Amino acid sequence: MQRSFTILYTSLLGVCLGSSSSFPSNINIGGLFPTESHEYEVFRFALSHHQDIPKLVPQVDMVKMGNSFSMTYAFCSQFSKGVYAIIGLYDRKTVNMLMSFCGALHVCFVTPSFPIETANQFVIQLRPELQDALVGVIDHYGWTKFVYMYSSDSGLSVLQKVLDTAAERNWLVTSVNVETMTEASFLKVFQDLDKRKEGQIIIDCETERLTGILKKIVEQGKNAKSYHYILANLGFLDIDLTDLRKGGANITGFQLVNNSEPSVSRVVQQWMEFDNKDSKMPKSGLKYTGALTYDGVKVMSTAFQNLRRQRIDISRRGNAGECLANPPAPWGQGIDIQRALQQVRIDGLTGHIQFNEKGRRTNYTVSVMELAPSGPKKVGYWNEDEKYVTTASFMRGSNDTYGLQNRTYIVTTILESPYVMLKKNHDQLVGNDKYEGYIVELAAEIAKHVGYQYKLKIVSDGKYGARDPETKMWNGMKADVAVAPLTITLVREEVIDFSKPFMSLGISIMIKKPTKSKPGVFSFLDPLAYEIWMCIVFAYIGVSVVLFLVSRFSPYEWHAEDYEEGGEPQSPSQATASNGCAAGPDTSAAEHQPAES
Repeated sequence: MQRSFTILYTSLLGVCLGSSSSFPSNINIGGLFPTESHEYEVFRFALSHHQDIPKLVPQVDMVKMGNSFSMTYAFCSQFSKGVYAIIGLYDRKTVNMLMSFCGALHVCFVTPSFPIETANQFVIQLRPELQDALVGVIDHYGWTKFVYMYSSDSGLSVLQKVLDTAAERNWLVTSVNVETMTEASFLKVFQDLDKRKEGQIIIDCETERLTGILKKIVEQGKNAKSYHYILANLGFLDIDLTDLRKGGANITGFQLVNNSEPSVSRVVQQWMEFDNKDSKMPKSGLKYTGALTYDGVKVMSTAFQNLRRQRIDISRRGNAGECLANPPAPWGQGIDIQRALQQVRIDGLTGHIQFNEKGRRTNYTVSVMELAPSGPKKVGYWNEDEKYVTTASFMRGSNDTYGLQNRTYIVTTILESPYVMLKKNHDQLVGNDKYEGYIVELAAEIAKHVGYQYKLKIVSDGKYGARDPETKMWNGMKADVAVAPLTITLVREEVIDFSKPFMSLGISIMIKKPTKSKPGVFSFLDPLAYEIWMCIVFAYIGVSVVLFLVSRFSPYEWHAEDYEEGGEPQSPSQATASNGCAAGPDTSAAEHQPAES
């Protein structure tokens, strides 16, 4: 009996050990990344942090984004090598192809790219959806009219949500595709906004394209205080907003990575110290897309550890096949990996990570940021339960002089007596001491009252500022503040924020109110000038004389009239008849001779 129990125990132990040992110790995972991308470098960094068993072994192919043929070849190559799952990026031109392959072959694709509407459960989307948070922020600011600038790669799904909400709430939304926008059309959009006195704009683009758009905004001088931009991007701290802050524009955005968390800051510090000798890219901070990639590796590592703990056999012995087979042969263990990935519940660099049955992020929190004078500030957050919640201690406009004390502002002006003049001994002086005049004293008093440092700078081209009709660019004064005897015109007021005039010249236009008077005899001559009436009279006389002369010399204009003695003048017809008889005296005499005889 004891021997039988020993044999049974040994057999069960062998089965358990056999099941555990059947799980592979190395898990081949595929990677599809653009050449020299930030996400690929973070992917390598994340693999070095996740060396637990089962160990993730990368099979990476560098692909060209936008080339569906290159993406298809790389995907099929990795599938034939027997990878268990793939992590990588896609764009608008390759996303449908990847969705089709993943659904047909049951291969899980973990991606930090923009979220899409799909029923494919084998696509695990790491990036949270932003449309609900964006609508919440729009509601918070009370916008009813705004421009929505979007990119076709990532902005269509968010735009659709905004347009649906706009139809329900009677918002007026002007959508502009930045991919087809030229320099002229970009300028026209802002010119129309200036004419309508509107400056509320939403920009929904990837970080690289967004950086270029913000640069154009600064070049066109559209970073003034009258503009309010909402950046529909989850990496607010990844964007350089220094130039925008100088103009005083209102900037609102979203931040997914909470850098104030100790666990996050520790990983960021390790990333900056990570020695990647093979990388040709300059070292940069950890962007939010890189943080999503790091979390993607962590999700995959956790999922395979759970599968190993549950002793689920996912071995691909003989399962490596051809992805272009007809009909397609799906991988049998793919559904187990998909289920394990969706069931992961962890805290990563991007907050709480959890997926719904469609593979999309759920139960996440997004921070709402604003650009304060001293730098980015968190003003609230959004989640699915509480929606938008305001937590800001900083409120724009509460203290307009906040942050001015730590900067030296460039105050541009122009030499014109008596406002700004050079002192006689200006060669021996430096800085603001070289100048004197009304504006010099005014600028000094303003700086003394507000409490900031400034430096006077004479405009380089000596012009007040005018717009080039061809390039639509402005010349003249370029600085933080301009103090000059500058006339306020309608064209300048469309692009510049003027203060109240510090001097009024008293020039005005006086119009005398007309007094009523009775019309005179010759009042009918008033509509035309005296010279015109004289020309009409002389023209009448001249034409009459010409007609008289023509009639005088024409033989058809004269009639001879004979008068009988003691009788009445003949009628014109009779005169014509007698004239006719007189015209031929010889013939008449011949005709009447027989009668006389």
